[in-house]
Amino acid sequence: MATAEYAVATVAAAGFGTVLFKLLTSDIIREFLMDLLRQALSSLF
Repeated sequence: MATAEYAVATVAAAGFGTVLFKLLTSDIIREFLMDLLRQALSSLF
């Protein structure tokens, strides 16, 4: 890839990372993941 293509890919990856970070730190998703983790751990013990 050329330098411009690397720049576009870097910006796209940074944007995707930002969206993913915002999603994972939202209250609804955090509660969903915590409930999922609690269920998984309670079935093991």
